Amino acid sequence: MIIGQFNDSFPPIMDGVANVTRNYAYWLHQKHGTCYVVTPAFPGYQDQETFEVIRYFSLPLLMRRPYRLGVPYPDYNLSKKLRAIPFSLVHAHSPFSSGRLALRVARARGIPIVATFHSKFYDDFRTVVRSDKLAQIGVKHVVEFFNAVDAVWTVNETTVETLREYGYRGKVEVVNNGIDFIPLNDREPRRQEINERLHLSPHENMLLFVGQHIWQKNVKLLIKALKYLQDWGFSFKMVFVGTGYAKEAMQEQVKNLGLAQQTIFMGNLQDRELLRSLYARADLFLFPSLYDTAAIVVREAAAAQCPAVVIEKANCAEGLIDGVNSFQSANDPESFANTIKEALSDRRRLQQVGEEAQRTLYRHWEQVVDEAALKYQELIDRFQQKKKVFRVSSY
Repeated sequence: MIIGQFNDSFPPIMDGVANVTRNYAYWLHQKHGTCYVVTPAFPGYQDQETFEVIRYFSLPLLMRRPYRLGVPYPDYNLSKKLRAIPFSLVHAHSPFSSGRLALRVARARGIPIVATFHSKFYDDFRTVVRSDKLAQIGVKHVVEFFNAVDAVWTVNETTVETLREYGYRGKVEVVNNGIDFIPLNDREPRRQEINERLHLSPHENMLLFVGQHIWQKNVKLLIKALKYLQDWGFSFKMVFVGTGYAKEAMQEQVKNLGLAQQTIFMGNLQDRELLRSLYARADLFLFPSLYDTAAIVVREAAAAQCPAVVIEKANCAEGLIDGVNSFQSANDPESFANTIKEALSDRRRLQQVGEEAQRTLYRHWEQVVDEAALKYQELIDRFQQKKKVFRVSSY
């Protein structure tokens, strides 16, 4: 197979969908044929992947830094390069510039296109345009895109319902995400490494958030919960990893609430081994997002036996059981703070929940992509069969 993975974000931008795209491309290229990633250019960044990354012109998205607005047309060199690749199938991870480009390639070649619904786009539109009506118009265009492709995938059953709420009525197949970490056999050295790097005492409570620093992630609630913990005299160190348009405002909120001494903003991390060590050292992974569909970071933390605190009934809470492989809270700061405090008050139970999180939530990308490759091949075979039937009937 020769597969194209099309997405609007890719390293050095490291969000969940970029992570998905990169792992699909890596394992497809390693085991199932040839894979290309097609994505907007990022100024000054040099790709160093084992597969080819095809970049096209982009502009800065001022409201969503560091994201880029891809502009694939007109770009003669891009068109020439894509025409030279005999794609078997293309997979779009975004309904925007890269997805539209993938759809154009698929229709020009007469090959199938798969599209995965990853995100709650209404929330993104609403944040930018600040209008329910305009956000609904944006969602309508998203649904039109998914109506135009040959196969629609999403990441869990809860997100199928989100897509239905948006108005999509076609067939949807659930293809779960994986992670690229493997369970650690050197947790203690890694924990010591982080203690030294962040100047933590061995028994100090470390809380961790990894993800985009955007208000859609419910980070205001998280920061307010930290204030409750501080007011109760509960000792902790909070570590934020990531970047985004709200980062400076988050830092200002932390400062205004008197939490600066207990909080570390580490920025965007490209070093995946350092991130694994942070998961290993963290006592709890805090992820109050109602925006995420199936958060890879929750499963990355689970691989290191670090259980997550999530909001009950959130999309990303699917498959998580309160007190068994996670801790769950109502959607308010005091409840979230109470859940953190109670989870850390019983170390034996905390360890058991972390071990169960690893046992039940861990799934490696290699296995996920092996299964996806079978689905690709079935779709390719069906398309080829339809072409044969069409040629015979035309004759």
